[in-house]
Amino acid sequence: MSVIRKILSSRSSKGGNFFMALTKIMGFKPRDINNYKMAFTHRSLNKKDEEGNAMNYERLEFLGDAMLGAAIAAHLFREVPTGNEGYLTKMRSKIVSRKHLNELGKDLGLIDFMETNIPHSQFGNNIHGNLFEALVGAIYLDRGYRYCRRFIHERVIEPYVDIEQLEGTVISYKGLLIEWCQKKKKNFDFEVYEDTGKDEVKHFAVKLRIEDHVVAKARATSKKKAEEKASKRAYYALQKRIDKD
Repeated sequence: MSVIRKILSSRSSKGGNFFMALTKIMGFKPRDINNYKMAFTHRSLNKKDEEGNAMNYERLEFLGDAMLGAAIAAHLFREVPTGNEGYLTKMRSKIVSRKHLNELGKDLGLIDFMETNIPHSQFGNNIHGNLFEALVGAIYLDRGYRYCRRFIHERVIEPYVDIEQLEGTVISYKGLLIEWCQKKKKNFDFEVYEDTGKDEVKHFAVKLRIEDHVVAKARATSKKKAEEKASKRAYYALQKRIDKD
């Protein structure tokens, strides 16, 4: 059972439950609870303020993304004094990758807070990262940058940021492969086509060619996933050459 569910089941007042659960997650008390209510309101409820503006987490998600980027950038700037702009940018991207944010939101059980007209089972993994960013945005509005930075440090940097480990982490095999091909002046092409298999869900297949040779094939439920899958296979097939270069 998640931390949130334990707290929500321990008290009868819905507002009190929400306040207590947020305090447990953030490590400090909210001031204006309305900021946090908005952070967990889905657009399917079609809520609007008195001026007719949409009241859901999407704008807070944008703000939280910016706050995460700023706090992580400042940390890397201090901790890696020898890192140039390109290095620092790549490291920040690894820390705030969509996959990582989804894991953070899932670990905190943030979806248990969300008010929506859509069953939770119909949401993909990205909802967890979206809610995490919205929570960061709400903290910034409610308590300012100092508390926002504190939350990011305690929930993201301390438990998850290991510089040496992150240096060896690949965010996108497709991006890595394209960068290598461009560096070595090699022609490459992703031939993507709709798969005619018997799966109930439509699939896409891809052939990855480098210098007119097919180096990897893959199939997945989206073009993007198929390209990434083929790129990962190509990377491992060419790893010795890529790492050497």
